[in-house]
Amino acid sequence: MLQLVDISKQFPGVKALDGVSFDVRPGEVHALCGENGAGKSTLLNILTGNLQPDGGSINLNGEAVTITGPAHATRLGLAIVYQQLSLIDGLSVAENIFANRQPHNRWGLVDYRTLNDLARDLLQQLNVTDIQPETAVGRLSPGQKQMVEIAKALSQNPDILLLDEPTASITERETQTLFQLIRQLKAGGKAIVYISHRLNEIFAIADRVSVLKDGRYQGTWPVSDITSEQLIRHMVGRDITTTRTRSSATDEVLLAVENLSGVGFTDISFQLRRGEILGLAGLVGAGRTEIARAIFGADRTHSGTVRLKGESIHVEHPADAFKLGIGYLPEERKTLGIFADRSVADNLLASDPPTSKTGWYDVQAGRINAEEYRQKLNIRTPSVSEKMANLSGGNQQKVVLARWLRTNPDVLIVDEPTHGVDVGAKAEIYDLLRNVAAQGKGVLLISSELPELLALSDRILVVREGQLSGELNGSEATEEQIMALATH
Repeated sequence: MLQLVDISKQFPGVKALDGVSFDVRPGEVHALCGENGAGKSTLLNILTGNLQPDGGSINLNGEAVTITGPAHATRLGLAIVYQQLSLIDGLSVAENIFANRQPHNRWGLVDYRTLNDLARDLLQQLNVTDIQPETAVGRLSPGQKQMVEIAKALSQNPDILLLDEPTASITERETQTLFQLIRQLKAGGKAIVYISHRLNEIFAIADRVSVLKDGRYQGTWPVSDITSEQLIRHMVGRDITTTRTRSSATDEVLLAVENLSGVGFTDISFQLRRGEILGLAGLVGAGRTEIARAIFGADRTHSGTVRLKGESIHVEHPADAFKLGIGYLPEERKTLGIFADRSVADNLLASDPPTSKTGWYDVQAGRINAEEYRQKLNIRTPSVSEKMANLSGGNQQKVVLARWLRTNPDVLIVDEPTHGVDVGAKAEIYDLLRNVAAQGKGVLLISSELPELLALSDRILVVREGQLSGELNGSEATEEQIMALATH
């Protein structure tokens, strides 16, 4: 159905793809794996016409094609769900799903009744009952936005569906609904290209898997013929192990939250100790992010007290939190974490840019400092002058993390820190968070990946419907115990 032959793509200082060749068959789920920066998203952007290859050819149903743009890709039967959402917050759910394809009445105006009915039918196919077609997308949670993005792709009735980290922001129930739809599409002869860093998903849903490493094709294997350990070795060139390390937690309370209430959460109380990684578990939409944003001053609270080092603090704005030594790595990297059109250095130094004796921005000191953190965090970019938009998702995440690490906060809140990050970069981020705790700082870790919480957390608090439902010892907790507290 789809054949790629010697596809190459060069960016300034980086060869993103170097002679990549593989095929995708009808009625197949074909997984595409590789570290961040391996070239997976570049390849999908070529298939959707957002980028043109420098060399090679694309064959569709036996014929060579040149995909000139996204609209042309749609006409050819290709649809994509992007890792970074492509929705417009100011438009409704229905308007986003059928962007540039809205039904019109006989006077040439948009037929909103039909538009909303079509969107409602699609959402019901996805078993999404908590989203109305008329709702503005800007009012939805990240997980809900992801389901709208999936509905948008399915509305095009594609022959080939390209999925780039489709489950990164959605719940387990929504993931199973998506898998059921993928199986239906597969049974109907459709082809699915599936990118995910979650290897358990690849072994659950894919028929074959291809691996890219540093822009080069490493091979294709039936999923039944390869183990997760072998797959990781092909991806990163080494074995990756995730084990618990000795706790750095002390008895000294660093941050105390007492009876805190706000939009999406009620009567939250907990303590974060020096040297501790405190996990915050729960389903998507349970209120974890809302708690973090309130502590950081991004959202207002209704009542309650926050104490830092024993002193009551009043954080009304993120600038207040920054001055007090509280850092926050947000869940939504694209919209809340990066300045895509600015350089790596500008992004890394944004929280606390170096200044000269006269008070002006010190360009040379900034470049040296940014380069130091680029090397320290192994950020893959040709230069700290490179635009953030040109970096892979995992390397963008490292830049945001580096921004906070260089400010040396006492409390670091990290919300889904390995969202869309490959197994190699994930292990590096784990080590960075452990090092922060070992320095006597406190880390509040929000994650939807249970193995991540179990590997890193000294204690795990579980949030259900805006309230704390229980606390578990990180070294003794199980995934089943966490899910029981999150759902019952």
